[in-house]
Amino acid sequence: MKFESISRQPEIDGKRISLRPLCGDDAHLVARHANDQRIAQMTTSIPFPLSYEAAQEFVAKSRMPEREHDVWAIDGSPASAAAVLGVISLKYLDRDQSEVGYWVAPEYWNQGYAGEAVKTLLAANPHANRSVVASVFQDNAASARVLSGAGFAWLGEAEAFCLSRAGHVPTWTYLKTL
Repeated sequence: MKFESISRQPEIDGKRISLRPLCGDDAHLVARHANDQRIAQMTTSIPFPLSYEAAQEFVAKSRMPEREHDVWAIDGSPASAAAVLGVISLKYLDRDQSEVGYWVAPEYWNQGYAGEAVKTLLAANPHANRSVVASVFQDNAASARVLSGAGFAWLGEAEAFCLSRAGHVPTWTYLKTL
């Protein structure tokens, strides 16, 4: 299902970060950070290696009026960090529900940026959801802690295809009622 944004995707301010729509200049930092096997292996859709051209295409698709995801740069500029220290997205599903996905560059791990981004996005609730789902690979305990810390409840186990691993990987599924 594609989601056509009724209004311009909002910029959302957190304490140390800003969530802002990606712009063309962000492709360089997206490519630099996401072209890391540790990132790619914890997502379903990032190939490894990730080319600059693929990052440009990702940024361009995120800016299209008709798209499946709203995508924000996790901009660390307010805390004197990188202008793109990660990415967070909401994929519109149906029944007033979206799926959140995110990654943070390894040099910013264990500093609370992922948790702040998830909590900031949920508080803003730009899709006016009644609930949000998330899925993490079972070998990604850090992301599971981020979701638990943001109030998500564990629903169960499943599996998802991981492009960079070229196979199905066991997942944990979470739900947050808003």
